[in-house]
Amino acid sequence: MKDEDEARFVARLVARDETAFNELVLLFERRVFTLALRMLGRQADAEEVTQDVFVQVFRNVEAFRGDAKLSTWIFRVAVNLCKNRMKYDSRRQSRRHDDLGDYEERDALRGAEGVSSGTVARPDHALEERQLVDVVRDAIDTLEPEFRQLVLLRDVEDLAYEDIAEVTGLNVGTVKSRIHRGRTQLREKVERLMTVRGMNKVKG
Repeated sequence: MKDEDEARFVARLVARDETAFNELVLLFERRVFTLALRMLGRQADAEEVTQDVFVQVFRNVEAFRGDAKLSTWIFRVAVNLCKNRMKYDSRRQSRRHDDLGDYEERDALRGAEGVSSGTVARPDHALEERQLVDVVRDAIDTLEPEFRQLVLLRDVEDLAYEDIAEVTGLNVGTVKSRIHRGRTQLREKVERLMTVRGMNKVKG
């Protein structure tokens, strides 16, 4: 969305244009839900947080100053709500149930840097790819939260480092450093899981 188009769109949101809000949900709901699911690990929590994100965005859209992209601001709201939910669950010592297998983001996971699944041409290759997607998904889920959210924002959501800094409130140098460490952890975890599951290691 071009800057002038985004400005007009935000103006419609500020004016409480219900059509604009519906358009906003259509544009970002899937991406926000995917991020929330990857951060929280439970589908019910991700659905609830996703709803809360759009409620907060609509209620507080006047606070959007246009210093960053609208998408960046929305992801900032999403990340903050996910962190709050994680703190709440931690205080309640909530057991983490994994619903990720019921919601697959295969195309997004293929984008995780350092892991390449290649082009599928045969059924046996398709099975290998599915297994690799599962391994990458499981590896991402076990990353430390501070690394997981940054790797997701960069390699799944494809945000620029500067945008991630806006979302998280970290400086760009810290963002780059943690993403590098997160990717290193991810590759090590992927290779470990592939060994455990009797798969060939990823070349690269």
